[in-house]
Amino acid sequence: MADVILNLVDMSLFEELSLMPVQDILDEVENQTLRTKRPELDQGFHRDFEVDLEGDILEWSDRNPLLDLSKSIMEQNISSDERAKIGILLAKWCSKSEWRCWEARLFLYVEPSLPESIDGSDEFLEFSTWNSFANTLSSTDRKSYSESVVLDWMKRRENLGETMDPSDDPRILPTMEAHKLASESLHVFFNNLRSEKTSLLLGREYLEPNLWSIDGIYLVDKMVMNYD
Repeated sequence: MADVILNLVDMSLFEELSLMPVQDILDEVENQTLRTKRPELDQGFHRDFEVDLEGDILEWSDRNPLLDLSKSIMEQNISSDERAKIGILLAKWCSKSEWRCWEARLFLYVEPSLPESIDGSDEFLEFSTWNSFANTLSSTDRKSYSESVVLDWMKRRENLGETMDPSDDPRILPTMEAHKLASESLHVFFNNLRSEKTSLLLGREYLEPNLWSIDGIYLVDKMVMNYD
């Protein structure tokens, strides 16, 4: 299974970049002045490095030699796939933090907090799943939530007949600590989502670009100029 990837995105900056002439974006990438527009990183989290995203943006431009550099990305006559790819790069540039997790572990961290069980891992790509989870999470504190995750993990192991004795399995304590840290950071992540003017970028490793979304709207649809 792959990692599900969540990012908190500054939408005002994302919209600003989406409407900039492509030439301006490329110029600011090349002279590294676009970095001054990037949101401050939330403490305790990681995100894509500037140099990696800058390289990816330039590569995207090279793959699309027929771009009208005087127009914004939203006005370009390009394929939906390429439109989605640059949308993901810009959204990640506007990210304040990233949280990622192996899909299988999300059944432990997320499913118990939902009103209904998860039928398959693809449901972790649905905004409604995370919106429901966030609503439940808002009613509990970080410590209580983390403890509930660890206790549920212990119960699952016991139901499978697995030992909880560290002398029998030296991986128990490191795994327990990993669940504790991951669940605590997830709680902080969603607390930041509620307290800041940000949106949720949702995707997965190896996911088709057209299926990445922000607040339940596919990025490819957000990257099209609305003339209505």
